[in-house]
Amino acid sequence: MYETLGFAILNIALVVGLAPLAEGVMRRVRAIVHSRKGPPLIQPYLDLLKLLAKEDLRPSTGLLWRMAPALCLGATLTAALLVPLGPPPPLAFGGDVIVFLYFTALAGVALMLNAFACSNPYAYVGASREMMMILSVEPVMAVALVTAALKAGSLTFPDLIAHHAQSGASVSMVVAGVAVLLALQAHSGKLPFDIAEADQEIMEGPLIERSGPGLALFRLAAWAKFLIFASVLVQVFVPWPRSGFWPVNLAVNFASISVLVLLVGLVNAVNPRLRIDQSMSYFARIVVFVALAGLVFATIGA
Repeated sequence: MYETLGFAILNIALVVGLAPLAEGVMRRVRAIVHSRKGPPLIQPYLDLLKLLAKEDLRPSTGLLWRMAPALCLGATLTAALLVPLGPPPPLAFGGDVIVFLYFTALAGVALMLNAFACSNPYAYVGASREMMMILSVEPVMAVALVTAALKAGSLTFPDLIAHHAQSGASVSMVVAGVAVLLALQAHSGKLPFDIAEADQEIMEGPLIERSGPGLALFRLAAWAKFLIFASVLVQVFVPWPRSGFWPVNLAVNFASISVLVLLVGLVNAVNPRLRIDQSMSYFARIVVFVALAGLVFATIGA
């Protein structure tokens, strides 16, 4: 019991503590590519502290408006407890990949509820875009995890990792991993897929009326979501040797994630925003030609 509690605290502390750092690195990469000095690496931490200290202006007093930020961050951190960051997943005994997908989708639903709770038309547009992105992006991760589950014969993350580490790389897992990698940019909400917020078009979309602590919670949840999905990609779809000493696994995990941070930051810096129809077409091709291909290979045992 105490070990589970300790790992749960460690997972949340790592996600909350390192997610702003990953965002800071991406901002520096963007600045370097654009030949600018850029903000310091700790700027996201400063932004969060500033927002937490500001007044929370409320255009609505409804329950949805008040609860949406906590619901979004809570769902995201619950998903983090199901993912192995190095130590075993603290809540692996109570949840599998289906529960993980449920909580990650719930975070997006909380963002949409936040938009619908106010009367700003830009928020409605952002919520509709967020809905379309969820329907386009989430199936990629779902199909990839089902592929891994078919190979391992289990839906729990420890079994998926153990099976892939023992059996090594396979065609189906490589294809599924590529699909998750291609969708990672959208999961992180970076260009060319920052369509729901699109500050130059709809002025932050579903977050346009947010300020203060509520906005800080939404920002932290978005940054944490990237770390969670990056960990799933590294842990489940990359068959690197596992050590019996979890701090070593933790160090290897975050060293691998740092490469993904640089990759996502670079793509964010050199690409323009796609239209929503272009984005949905892109992910339709990933689901049909990549993710489903991996599932077919897994079905035939490849």
